[in-house]
Amino acid sequence: MVRNQSNKLFLELLINSGVNFFTKNQANNLYDSKNLENYNAENNNNLGKIQSINDLKNFIENSNDCLLKKTAKKTVIGDGNIKSKLMIIGEAPGKEEDIQGKPFVGLAGQLLNKMLNAINIKREDVYITNVVPWRPPNNRTPTSEEILQCLPYLQKHIEIIKPNFILLLGTTATKAVLSTPFAISKLRLKWHEYTSINLNKKIKTLVSYHPAFLLRSPQYKKEAWKDLQILQKEMIEYAK
Repeated sequence: MVRNQSNKLFLELLINSGVNFFTKNQANNLYDSKNLENYNAENNNNLGKIQSINDLKNFIENSNDCLLKKTAKKTVIGDGNIKSKLMIIGEAPGKEEDIQGKPFVGLAGQLLNKMLNAINIKREDVYITNVVPWRPPNNRTPTSEEILQCLPYLQKHIEIIKPNFILLLGTTATKAVLSTPFAISKLRLKWHEYTSINLNKKIKTLVSYHPAFLLRSPQYKKEAWKDLQILQKEMIEYAK
């Protein structure tokens, strides 16, 4: 009975994410439905009533759905212009983000600022957040269960900001938002669509490498530059 309820909640989560078909005969097991056995459906219903970033911030800070909160210093919600046409989504806060309570303020954040400046975009003109609002211990990658627990927060975040463009940085953000098993290398250099039953539009979504990865593997910076040029071109066309 618990398993059936878990599967039902998993399907509801996929539908709310805008997923209406699978690219293979069976759903991939990136986020195994067994991890939803402790999923709080009532809490998620309350989340659906939220209409502002401040209310979302209060909701997340008072949530106990994810155990990452117990080991983090601060809840890192988002930063930037809530009316921005561009929303940037990363993986999770790091050490500096956990201290300051803002996303992308460490070395990866400094590189992101330079990347945005390269295409004539100021950081304060965009909105930046992460899949997970709490720092995982030792900066490890969030688990599938942690991502699932925090995914409703991100979905509500997107619904409130209502951007025209989303830039996904890294594997975690890409798989969580696009619900895909494919690697970044297969998803880059082309536009995807983010849809939700709670949004009346499709959001153009682009995939690129996380700045933290680029710091470790600078040889990929040329590829990231191609992604940025695609983003810049589309945003210029939109502004005409």
